[in-house]
Amino acid sequence: QVQLVESGGGLVQAGGSLRLSCAASGRTLSSYAMGWFRQAPGKEREFVATISWSGRSTSYADSVKGRFTISRDNAKNTVYLQMNTLKPEDTAVYYCAAAGTYYSGSYHGQYDYWGQGTQVTVSS
Repeated sequence: QVQLVESGGGLVQAGGSLRLSCAASGRTLSSYAMGWFRQAPGKEREFVATISWSGRSTSYADSVKGRFTISRDNAKNTVYLQMNTLKPEDTAVYYCAAAGTYYSGSYHGQYDYWGQGTQVTVSS
């Protein structure tokens, strides 16, 4: 079992930045692809970004490409999401997820473990 705990969310003005962290316990993350998803009120959970087990391969949703950066530190068993130039439409609960494969994609069903989420609110 992998337990994931997100942190770093909060309230920020449009144009600002936040860095989310996802700390894992139970197992080492070094063999898991990781992803970030988000869910806004009244909307379905949507893909944000994914990173391969080694960190050498990443993929982003078009809506965040060029503004968000996913990274990982396997020695610390932690994954990060650096969010810059935030927009009000980025407001959502952000979830970290782990897939039991070296690479993963944008479909939430590919991920086996999920955190509880952290709220990000961007004011205009």
